[in-house]
Amino acid sequence: MSICVNLRYTGKDGNARKFAEEMMSSGTVQAIREEAGNIRYEYYFPLEDPETVLLIDEWENQEAIDVHHASPMMKTLADLRNKYDLHMTVNRYLSDEEGLPESDLKFIRK
Repeated sequence: MSICVNLRYTGKDGNARKFAEEMMSSGTVQAIREEAGNIRYEYYFPLEDPETVLLIDEWENQEAIDVHHASPMMKTLADLRNKYDLHMTVNRYLSDEEGLPESDLKFIRK
């Protein structure tokens, strides 16, 4: 069962986007993607809110998240969040091992 965490970073004056850009350009995102157990680490920008960035962060299990949280990258993340004065909301989801129900599949175009 994988764990997906959606983090919304919100700031002012474009700081959320600057944060994501610095995470990418500094190599921190790539380093996180290379950590054992990381499935995906992707930033998205809501069309209706230019002051927010959404991070979709997915891990194989809680142990992988715990190792990530104990890594030096967490200090880098915290320092950048402080630099750009960002605030966060977090939602956490567990994968559905059984997959999508048949009633939902009819709405998905592949």
